[in-house]
Amino acid sequence: MTQPRARALDHWGDYDRDCPFPLFAEVRAAGPVHEVTLADGHRAFLVVEYAAAREALNHPDLSKDMHAALARDGGVVAEGLPGPDFARHMLSVDPPDHTRLRRLAAKAFTRTRLEALEPRIGQIAADLLDDLAAHEEGPVDLVAEYARPLPFAVIGELLGIDRTDQRRLVGWFATLLAPYSGAEPPAEAVAASDHIVGFLTDLVDNRWAAPTEDLVGDLVRACRDSMLTRQELLSTVFQLVVAGHDTTTSLIGNGVAALLTHPDQRDALAADPSLVTRAVEEFLRWDAPVPHSTFRYATRDVTIADTVIPAGVQVLVSLAAAGRDPGRNGDAETFDIRRTGATHLAFGHGIHHCLGARLARLEAEIAFTALLSRFPGLQLAVPPDGLRWGHGEGLVLRGLSELPVLLSGSDPQEKSS
Repeated sequence: MTQPRARALDHWGDYDRDCPFPLFAEVRAAGPVHEVTLADGHRAFLVVEYAAAREALNHPDLSKDMHAALARDGGVVAEGLPGPDFARHMLSVDPPDHTRLRRLAAKAFTRTRLEALEPRIGQIAADLLDDLAAHEEGPVDLVAEYARPLPFAVIGELLGIDRTDQRRLVGWFATLLAPYSGAEPPAEAVAASDHIVGFLTDLVDNRWAAPTEDLVGDLVRACRDSMLTRQELLSTVFQLVVAGHDTTTSLIGNGVAALLTHPDQRDALAADPSLVTRAVEEFLRWDAPVPHSTFRYATRDVTIADTVIPAGVQVLVSLAAAGRDPGRNGDAETFDIRRTGATHLAFGHGIHHCLGARLARLEAEIAFTALLSRFPGLQLAVPPDGLRWGHGEGLVLRGLSELPVLLSGSDPQEKSS
């Protein structure tokens, strides 16, 4: 007997963001690929099974060239803020442009560069935890006070943005990336976008004559040597700021929420920090910070898992659904930081695999180790059903609006003194 079609497929994206996983499981059980109507009205095909998702993410006929899609059919995707001048980066183009732009940014994320950066990440985490400790008697928002400022400070330093400007930028980006209802962005999002555009434009202009020894300086030099256009330069800096902080913020926030709603897992990680590498992979599998891949569309008729996707139609790959595919991960609905071989697509797959994946993993490992070392008894300050995943639009970005916690644990050294 054929299963009835899930009603959510007719307005995909407009579902319970706080607990979407039962729906993802229902849709995945009904088949690996589904035709859907997105909440914004666009037609798309949704891929939810692991093997099909992996194939789609690296399919040569699923294009990421958003500008070509808009020129071909404005009904494929809506163009969002801050607009076309900031929308030509490695996530929105195909080879050979993708290869060129990715190569220009890649040297900032080499293993050698990250090993040199590791002590600084640890110091940033320690400083933020010192600030948290001053509020140990009452609830604190771990997103605002730890999960967001840590990765923003790291990407800020890679780009050569000082702490004062980082504080302004983090507020503007939080407003820009906040969800909203309706077809048009609210006035505050437009204003935040304008501030970001002005800041990044000035940042590039001020370094044009004398490029600095940081990633922005590297990109400015490349632009002066005609290796990328000014539009690509501005777009790449914008994309690096978003990808370099927002997704890692959600990785840390979602991971802490998973631990605190499974206190036995929190205790296990606090007792044995060597589990942190496995734990981070489980956080990524269990609650992917990017639940759906970024934009793709079929340049010709494409067959994925025996489903024909017509040319010109958008394709949405659910990375979150793929991570809980029981055909790929045994006991997939169980959260287990001791899981070996956790398989997920949280960083994508193929040529568009996340350039900053190694940095995100490093930041997360340092963040969780430092947090639980300092506050091993960390606990939620609200009931689990009081948590709200209200950050992001619910498709590409999904994070906690806030994470109220009690820092009830104390430094183990203080206990023994």
